[in-house]
Amino acid sequence: MKNAALKGGVLVGIAAASYGMLTTFVKMAYKEGYNTYEVTLAQLFLGFTGMFLVSLFLKTRKTQKKEKVLVKDRTQLIIAGSSLGLTSIFYYLAVQYISVSIGIVLLMQSVWISVVVDALAEKKFPSIKKSIAVVAVLTGTLLATNVLFEEFKVDYRGLGFGMLAALSYTATIFTSNKIAPHLHAVTRSTYMLLGGFIVVGLIVAFKQQPIDLSVFFPWGIILALFGTILPPLFMTLGMPKINMGTGAIITAIELPVAVFMAFFLLGERINSYQWLGIILILMAIIFMNLKKKKATH
Repeated sequence: MKNAALKGGVLVGIAAASYGMLTTFVKMAYKEGYNTYEVTLAQLFLGFTGMFLVSLFLKTRKTQKKEKVLVKDRTQLIIAGSSLGLTSIFYYLAVQYISVSIGIVLLMQSVWISVVVDALAEKKFPSIKKSIAVVAVLTGTLLATNVLFEEFKVDYRGLGFGMLAALSYTATIFTSNKIAPHLHAVTRSTYMLLGGFIVVGLIVAFKQQPIDLSVFFPWGIILALFGTILPPLFMTLGMPKINMGTGAIITAIELPVAVFMAFFLLGERINSYQWLGIILILMAIIFMNLKKKKATH
């Protein structure tokens, strides 16, 4: 069980790290003139297409067990997958009105929200260890995003979209842990991505947004890989092996990765407070995954 939990934690960490890389790539796409709806539609469409092709490939392998996917499972996964699309839409809209730093702070509220949801679902209070880790992650987030030491204007539209992104991200974590865990991770991810693509497609159609198809290459491929293929795949593989609260804390690794990517690819500086915040987040994640050694006599 311990090895399974450790493996699950690593897989969730890879998923979160992929999301962390995504922020920098989105900013680079924005610099080339693409908008929220273009990058999100390209990300979800190519992500679903890629995962669908992977699922077809697995079905052709003789060693692969044939699994029966019930209509109930399909429906639940597609509905659950809408949170993937909504998280991207809400977060990308939020950073149009507020800084990326504030946006990440709001997105990271999913850490404590997930712990609360997990406590309600399990009908027991979070452990002291988990509570300490949550406080450390949120403190580290405030330091790492530098929001305590820079002036900024509050736009309530940005705050609203940011909190909606946090709630959607929480829903993704929850559904990755609970819905149809008996199915193969690729199967679950494919149906969830279909749900994400459908909801984004409906939003784009409703807004009647013209789409510049050049966004599909190369940005669509890059965003699909790091935003809609690797994260849901590794999340659905890892989350069933650990509880939702622990998984949510591990997803906080997204922030340090985002800061490092911005440093290397965008040339953004990292000050001493940000380094302290990054270290605090990483220590909280390590702390959550340390197992007590049994006393020897």
